[in-house]
Parts: sequence; C-alpha cells; structure tokens
Amino acid sequence: MVIGVVCMMAISSPQYVWTLFTAPLTEKLGVSLAQVQITFSLLIILQTFFSPVQGYLVDRFGIRTLVGLGCALSGLSWILASQASSLSMLYLSYGVVGGLGTGIVYVGIIGLMVRWFPDRRGLAAGAVAAGYGMGAMITTFPISNSLKSAGMQTTMLTFGLALGLVGLVASRFLRQPPTSQSDDLLPKTKQIVVDVPPREVLKTPVFWLMFAMFTMMSTSGLMVTSQMASFAEDFGMTSVMVMGMAALPLALTIDRICNGLTRPLFGWISDRYGRENTMAFAFFFEGIAMTLWLLTSDNPVLASTGVHWPTL
Repeated sequence: MVIGVVCMMAISSPQYVWTLFTAPLTEKLGVSLAQVQITFSLLIILQTFFSPVQGYLVDRFGIRTLVGLGCALSGLSWILASQASSLSMLYLSYGVVGGLGTGIVYVGIIGLMVRWFPDRRGLAAGAVAAGYGMGAMITTFPISNSLKSAGMQTTMLTFGLALGLVGLVASRFLRQPPTSQSDDLLPKTKQIVVDVPPREVLKTPVFWLMFAMFTMMSTSGLMVTSQMASFAEDFGMTSVMVMGMAALPLALTIDRICNGLTRPLFGWISDRYGRENTMAFAFFFEGIAMTLWLLTSDNPVLASTGVHWPTL
C-alpha cells in the first residue's frame, strides 16, 4: 500500500498544479486562456475514458510494467511540454501523453489495492487515492517558487524528470497478492449481489445515474482546480499574503491536504455504513463547500482555507 501511495503521489501534480502553469503558458504561446485550458480537458478525458482499456492492459502485461510505463509517461509529458512551442504540441504532450500516463497508474493502483484488501476495499482504495489527492501538496510551493526564480521551462523539465523517476522506481516494488490470500480475506457472508459483466453494467439504469452524479460532482471540483489561478486574479488575491505565505499556493496546498485526508476517511465510512449513505453525505458537503467558497471569495483567509470534500 505504501508503494501504491508513492506511485499515486508521483502522478498527482499534472492535474493539481496545472493552474500554476496557465498564465506562463498563455504568455509563452501568445494564446488565450481558453485555448490553453483545452490541455487540461484532454488530460481529464484521456485519464477517464480510457480507463477500461488501461485496466485491460494492466491485467494483460502486469502491474509493474504498466504502472512503471504510466509514471514514465506522466513525467515525460512535463518534459515534452517544457519544450512546446505551439498549442498542438502542448495538447499532445501535457494533455494526451499525461492523460494516458496518469490514467494507467490510477486505474492500476486502485485495482491492485482492491485485490490486496478485499475485506476493506473502501479504506484501501481511499488510502491510495489520498496519495493522489495529497501528492501535489509536496510540490505546490516548490513549483510556485521555481516558476518565479527559474521560469516555466526549467520548472517543468526538472519536476517532470524527478516525479517520473520516483514513480518508475517505486513501481518496481509492486506485486500482485497471492490468490489464496485474496480468497481467504473475502467476507465469509452469503453473496446477495450478483457480479455483473461490464457490458451488462452499461445496460443498467443505476450505472448511468451514478455516472451523471459523479460527472456533476467532479465538474465543479475540476473547474475550481484548473482555474484557481484565474479566480485568484479576479478576486484580487494574486499578491495577497496569508500568514506569511502567498494565498494561491497556500489555498492549493490546504485543498490537497483536506482532499487527501478525507479519501481514506470516507473509504472507511463506506465500509462501515454503506456506499450509498456515504455518497449522499459527501455530495451534500461538496455542495456546501462550493457555496461557501463563493460566499467567501472576497476574504483571502477564508477563501484560502476552504475545504474541498471528495466523493468516494
């Protein structure tokens, strides 16, 4: 599980610190913010909708090979993006290569943890997902400072190489659980829910209901994540200091801490009180978080310390 957390942390920065790169990229390429933000959309689309294929590849070629490849692609996406001189190159490197790499790792690690801990699936998945949620906490301030002192190209190149190497090395220590262990840890209760093949799942109304629910929830969270720097500028907080720290990276760091800590918490709650009850509770707080964030947008301290609740 520790190795899984490290791999997740190594791929989290492309999504969660993207907002720090939007202004430098807009200036470098001489394009609009809307054009640059297509990169983030490509990252999320590739990361999300190729998940079934990525899961198949992990099963086909092995967890070490595919997760190692994913970490390498994630780091490579920043290295290539640092040299991008056009929007198409930025889209291909950061968006496509980064999306495929992070998606492979995320799907592979979550699937592996569920196999290792079949009796505590919610807690296990939440623990490694916390690595993804909190990973960028370590890089936010260093990247922000590096952008000011060394520039975007050097920052992307340096951190892309470092994060890719860390994830690649960590992936070498992953392994599948013994089959007998997985069987022994399964709950010794009568199975009342039928295991449904993927094709049949797509035909069930509950799948599309959950798909719509999570799409609406993630849209709000990703919108804030990707546009935080722009919001900070609109709110007049670009140069604001909070407790001696710049408000923007501080807000991103606090968001990563809260986002990460609540993932294993909600996983544990879902194991004890049911997935449906947990989702209802989490969706409710997600709505409250978005509302409070808007209402406190004119207060640097309150806006910087807003909590983003994930839904697991």
